[in-house]
Amino acid sequence: MAEIEKKFYVLKAVSGKENKIKEYLEAEIKNRNLQHRITQVVIPTEKVMQNRNGKKTIKERAFLPGYIIVEAALDGEVSHFLKDINFIIGFLEDGKEPMPLRASEVARILGKADELLEQPEELEVDFMIGETVKINVGPFTGFHGEIEEVYPDKKKVKVMVKIFGRKSPLELGYLQVEKE
Repeated sequence: MAEIEKKFYVLKAVSGKENKIKEYLEAEIKNRNLQHRITQVVIPTEKVMQNRNGKKTIKERAFLPGYIIVEAALDGEVSHFLKDINFIIGFLEDGKEPMPLRASEVARILGKADELLEQPEELEVDFMIGETVKINVGPFTGFHGEIEEVYPDKKKVKVMVKIFGRKSPLELGYLQVEKE
């Protein structure tokens, strides 16, 4: 049997429902025996490190919310099957036809997904100048201070802390402080 030409397409979905759609799609592909026509269902995700109550947690989230990438050979049956799934809005189109992704776009998106999964060092914190924080790690644990500067590239903040009655600047990592 000759190999059917498949391309990558983007499905627009209701944001937040990507995982539910992927599970349903994979089950239906198996039930309807469409494995030879739809070979991959991908939700590009990234791992994000967060500071919750002084503890580091790693959370996985979609870095293209509301989009699912499928590798498929689109004919009438497959196209209608994909469009008729709950929470699917439709294909990313160029007017009337589903628009396949270029090879460079696929490589960039899938490569970025792989790269982001390997590097869980992205820290999601939104500190602001003037905010009061509590130091939770190091020799100044328990001290409170006000943020003077934020260095997102270094993932650090400069905090003014009152030590022995005098204000002193401390440069601390995002994980060493928590918001009040």
